[in-house]
Amino acid sequence: MQKKNATVHLLILDPDQNDAESLVSLLRNSGKATRAHRITSEEDLEETLKAGNWDLLLARDLEQEFSADDALAMIRRMDKDIPFILLTEEESRERTVGMLKAGAQDTVPFVHKDLLVLKVNRELAALEDRRRRRVLESHLREAEQRCQLLLESSKDAIAYINDGMHIYANQSYLEFLGYDDIDDLICIPVLDTLTAESQGKYKEFMKSFAEKGEDGMTMNCTARRSDDHEFNVTMSVSAATYDGEACTQIVLQPEHSDAELEEKLRQISSQDLMTGLFNRQYLMDALAENIGEAGKKNQTGALAYIALDNFMSMKGQVGIAGADLLLSDLANLLKQQVDEEVVLARLSDDAFCLMCQPCDEKAMAEHAERVRKAVEDHLFDINGRTVQFTVSIGVAAITENSPKAEELMARAHIASSDVRKQEGHEQGNGVLVYNPTDYESLDEGNSIEAILKALEDNRFKLLFQPIINLRGEGEEHYEAFVRMLDKDEEEVSPYDFLPPMGPADTAIKIDRWVILQTIKQLASHRSRGHDTRLFLNITAETLQDQTFTAWLSVALKAARLPGDSLVFQIREGDANNYMKQAKEFSKAVHELHCKVSIGQFGCALNPFNTLKHIETDYVKIDGSFTEEIQKNDTAKEQVKEMVKTLQNSGKLTIIPLVENAGVLATLWQAGVNYIQGYYLQAPVPEMNYDFGDH
Repeated sequence: MQKKNATVHLLILDPDQNDAESLVSLLRNSGKATRAHRITSEEDLEETLKAGNWDLLLARDLEQEFSADDALAMIRRMDKDIPFILLTEEESRERTVGMLKAGAQDTVPFVHKDLLVLKVNRELAALEDRRRRRVLESHLREAEQRCQLLLESSKDAIAYINDGMHIYANQSYLEFLGYDDIDDLICIPVLDTLTAESQGKYKEFMKSFAEKGEDGMTMNCTARRSDDHEFNVTMSVSAATYDGEACTQIVLQPEHSDAELEEKLRQISSQDLMTGLFNRQYLMDALAENIGEAGKKNQTGALAYIALDNFMSMKGQVGIAGADLLLSDLANLLKQQVDEEVVLARLSDDAFCLMCQPCDEKAMAEHAERVRKAVEDHLFDINGRTVQFTVSIGVAAITENSPKAEELMARAHIASSDVRKQEGHEQGNGVLVYNPTDYESLDEGNSIEAILKALEDNRFKLLFQPIINLRGEGEEHYEAFVRMLDKDEEEVSPYDFLPPMGPADTAIKIDRWVILQTIKQLASHRSRGHDTRLFLNITAETLQDQTFTAWLSVALKAARLPGDSLVFQIREGDANNYMKQAKEFSKAVHELHCKVSIGQFGCALNPFNTLKHIETDYVKIDGSFTEEIQKNDTAKEQVKEMVKTLQNSGKLTIIPLVENAGVLATLWQAGVNYIQGYYLQAPVPEMNYDFGDH
């Protein structure tokens, strides 16, 4: 399964080719698909910036004809949004301050590779946010234009006010109050459009709106037109923006006698009919609003998900009518346990919810514990029968960093379910606070331990993706991928969570597990008459493992598997970083009659240099080219030239990430030998692709 990360287009200013290559490899090893260009001169940088879009520039602070300062000045002069990081030879506060003032994003000592990766990740994320913001700002401008048209054509009388003065009014509003032109109303106070009796009422109303901030608040008052005619209206107010400035929107409507009925209907629509509590829709709307408030005011809140333990079993005992009585009694009990500021809602048959803001998860957990104990101690009388039951409560914090309402509700739900995983609470009856760090994906702090435990628990599995001969020669090739089941039973690649500078033996253990399991499955598959070859990806750690080929020889003999059924695939970055070891590895596995492939080819600054030193049979061109040849002709020509050069040197070429039929014609014309991708088949647990169809 290919990574979904977008390719990072990297510019490097470094007089040393090898150091520049090491930077490319560093980013690739950190999980970023990277395509790089090494800047050689001022003219080169200018042409490169004009010709394409770039995501990052790493510049060495060394003596060179075209300096890092010159490169930064050119980026600023051309007004390009390209993060610039200076790689210094030593830490210097003065140099850092000077570069930041000149427009650089950061500086980092060249030897601090781990720090560089973190800063690169930060700048790429910030760049993506800026690009997304620019798109959203464009959408916002379009939306504002549409809103303006809607305002102008609306039959509702709408105006915007600031500090009590009109700053905008649509045609309906002008007609409503008897004005011919917007210029006649601009800067007229709202108070002047009301009768003397309504002016005091209006002041109190707006003061209340400023304190509560509740959109849609209404007030009945008497308006006075420009011709001094008076009539009763309902004024509703909401927070708004106009020309980028915060203001208040007011809507005037003739006063309706059914306003009380409308308010009653609004209340009914937000209530659960059985219990009289708020319903799910009301709670989710209120939760979304509270999350927004937490972001604006940095104000925390908390949510508690109350799940009834073994409700379905209890429902079977007391019947549907009895269960309804039980839920009503429980709702009354919960009302007694909560304060006025706590929102209490019924979510479903067996779940209720508490929400409070301002509040924190600790206070909510204490509140939840009181609720839990009250339910446990209560004797419910259902048609003369005494019933007792318990609840499991999950608590989640509402903060400025909270996800959307649905995801936050899921957090509280997960915590309530995980109560049963606690010792002594197998049947529930507990309170658990959701801790985001317990549910985050693997990171450098826990990844090695998790990977080794998954190996011990046999939570690794193999997937196979076919590699098809584009010339229709019917060969059977697959690439093997390893997946690890994490604690949520989700499939992840263990390699993705190996720290770039993690223990070498962990990567070697994964490689050997994959190779051994693959050999077993391939031997069984070939025994059924299939002449199949498998591509196996190996890490830089295995390249450096002096004992590997001896171990491989024993494994092949034990399985009675011919060596030419395996193709060992080395990443281009690893081959460049460990050129001597890769050369020796290639020679050693060829002596066992195995084949060798270079993967992710074309991303190095001088990719063909790799092939001069390492004997290889296949070359898999980097997947970023597959995406780009569908977008521009320059990339098409680049791939065609690359394929032609490779084939002239006797290499078989593979193009991955083929996701649709549209790219096949280009690949055919380019002379590509093999293709691979989801268009043909996603990685699956069995080698079951019908190569005869192709």
